[in-house]
Amino acid sequence: MKLIETPSWQALAAHAAAMQPQHLRQLFAADPDRFRHFSIRHDGLLLDFSKQRVNAETLRLLHAVAQAADIDGWKQKMLAGETINHTEKRAVRHMALRAGEQAPAEVKAVLERMQRFCESVHSGQKRGFSGERITDVVNIGIGGSDLGPRMATEALAAHQQPNIAVHFIANVDGADIAPLLARLNPRTTLFIVASKTFTTQETLTNAQTARTWLLAASGKESSIAEHFVAISTNLELTQAFGIAPDNVFEFWNWVGGRFSLWSAIGLSLALAIGWQQFAKLLAGAHAMDQHFINAPASNNLPLTLALLSLWNIDFLGASTAAMLPYSQSLALLPAYLQQLEMESNGKQTDRDGDPLKLASCPILWGEAGTNGQHSFYQLLHQGGRIIPCDFIALREADFPLPGHHVALLANCLAQSAALAFGQTADEVQAAGVPEALAPYKVFPGNQPSTTLVMPALTPYTLGQLLALYEHKVFCLGVLWNINSFDQWGVELGKQLATQLTPLLEGEADTTAFDSSTQGLIAALRH
Repeated sequence: MKLIETPSWQALAAHAAAMQPQHLRQLFAADPDRFRHFSIRHDGLLLDFSKQRVNAETLRLLHAVAQAADIDGWKQKMLAGETINHTEKRAVRHMALRAGEQAPAEVKAVLERMQRFCESVHSGQKRGFSGERITDVVNIGIGGSDLGPRMATEALAAHQQPNIAVHFIANVDGADIAPLLARLNPRTTLFIVASKTFTTQETLTNAQTARTWLLAASGKESSIAEHFVAISTNLELTQAFGIAPDNVFEFWNWVGGRFSLWSAIGLSLALAIGWQQFAKLLAGAHAMDQHFINAPASNNLPLTLALLSLWNIDFLGASTAAMLPYSQSLALLPAYLQQLEMESNGKQTDRDGDPLKLASCPILWGEAGTNGQHSFYQLLHQGGRIIPCDFIALREADFPLPGHHVALLANCLAQSAALAFGQTADEVQAAGVPEALAPYKVFPGNQPSTTLVMPALTPYTLGQLLALYEHKVFCLGVLWNINSFDQWGVELGKQLATQLTPLLEGEADTTAFDSSTQGLIAALRH
């Protein structure tokens, strides 16, 4: 029986019909202690979901749906290493990457190699072909091999190592790599090529450009081994490139790209912040893993986020969601979560191969506050769409300057309150607004939001935060009965791009393609 056919789902649907007309103003008026009733505190984190359009009965029914979907059973399957990524016949074991003393031996071995490598760079033992210290590291990857370490490196700027700068190249557009290489010194630059198969087109194109640039300066093939490391499983291709086997760091097919920050993919981050800080990131994620596995449903942070998302999408009709971190250091978090959520759950076929009969992953987007307030918040307030929002606030600033952090937090709290409660026509009139302007000053409110308060932005709390959203994605995949760990929608475009490359170079017949593609090829050929 599909979940939407179960009595628990049907009961929740009936309840949603009764809840639809209710406004957050009414919900708060009915329960003056609503904040305490609809918030969770755990390990320094505070999740306030009192501004979601739910009551106690909503939560009871949502938990019944989670039980019917067997969330706990699927957790155990993942922990047991079952092939829950059934289309690729793979286990899903990213939690093993940050399990500390309980981590598998092969994980510990790679982490130990990463630690030694980081310490050799930071100490100056690792040097370039001219004998000079490494001052710059360039991570060449794309998708999960780029977004995770790039986002985390920016997020943890306040914790970065002195005398070393870490850069990221992902786009195959030459405008990404050329300006960076123009600023760098080949004698002091280290490249990390992150590609599991060492065949990713964008990554290898950029890597070959970097290789040519380095050889132009060194004049000797042996310099490749001194300035390039790889994160890959393909030792044959990495060796053909010129990378020494000792400088190839392994990761495994049970680690999906968007869940791989905790693996050797995090080497660039570890170089940026130092090994001890990277270990704290792993510890924060592991602590969230233990919470997710062991906490009861009523106090489970990832499950709560997932159930609220399910409620907003499948019962209140939201088709998009905004991620709004009030931290410039977390400016890349919305982009990171776009991949995590939309690549995982942006699917319309369930685990049985049947079409989904309900809405699944929303379109996720966002911007760091306060910047977003001056672009898209107008639509949030008066655009007529339901757009659930996740606000993230830091109690302590990572870059404290007088007056800045208080102003930032005031804006965060003001926006969540304004979205929830709006401004009525009576309130506008009482404020003395001219009658002709009054309709423009009314804000309907009733926009659902959640606010996550973190004590500070540290490697440990960032680990907590990212693992929190990973587990939210897992729970939603179970609730929608989809495989969150494959990404077949990414593959077709890659295949077509491979076919089109020689056509754009004028080396093959274009008639196999549609007239639009043929016309565009003709227009773009030199």
